[in-house]
Amino acid sequence: MSVPPRDLHDGQPVLHFGPPLEGARLAVIAIHGRGAAADDMIGLARELRLDDVAFLAPQAANNTWYPYSFLTPMERNEPWLSSAIARVASLVSALNDDGIDADRIALIGFSQGACLALECAARSPRRYAAVAALSGGLIGPPGTPRDYAGSLAATPVFLGCSDVDPHIPIERVQESAAVMKGMGATVDLRIYKGMGHTVNGDEIEAVRGLLR
Repeated sequence: MSVPPRDLHDGQPVLHFGPPLEGARLAVIAIHGRGAAADDMIGLARELRLDDVAFLAPQAANNTWYPYSFLTPMERNEPWLSSAIARVASLVSALNDDGIDADRIALIGFSQGACLALECAARSPRRYAAVAALSGGLIGPPGTPRDYAGSLAATPVFLGCSDVDPHIPIERVQESAAVMKGMGATVDLRIYKGMGHTVNGDEIEAVRGLLR
């Protein structure tokens, strides 16, 4: 019997770092990369040093949100991709139920998590507190239609990536920035020469600035 798409990542833990939700100024959904874990995003949260921001870091099943490259035809990454998107959407919905509207919710991810953060924001556009993609881009092979409906309503969006990232083509990062801008976001795109697939101090400061 096949597993329903939205059930693949359900039941995985969600780590919480920072103040209780009822006392938080903002809530951040922090999405880890392939082969990593929610703990890694809690490490990032600690580096940001924002005492009034609550971080929720969901864990992917088997440490992977979807099995293949984000540049692979989307159907090859199903049903894991749909499950991952549904998982993020369910966290946004739960925060809404707790009285935290989208304009107090930020989506932040690294690598595979960055791709997922951007794709979730594009598919469910609204005014978010912020969206930050650290080494990532919108999902799908070259030529994927980007006819997302709706507006990001001046959401601050940060994209940071190396010019020689072995997993993330610079052209996809630039395309993603243009799509976000076309959807009404305020975009900060930073390309770092020779950095590789990692996060640097300038990106940490940029994300901290978004969340202040």
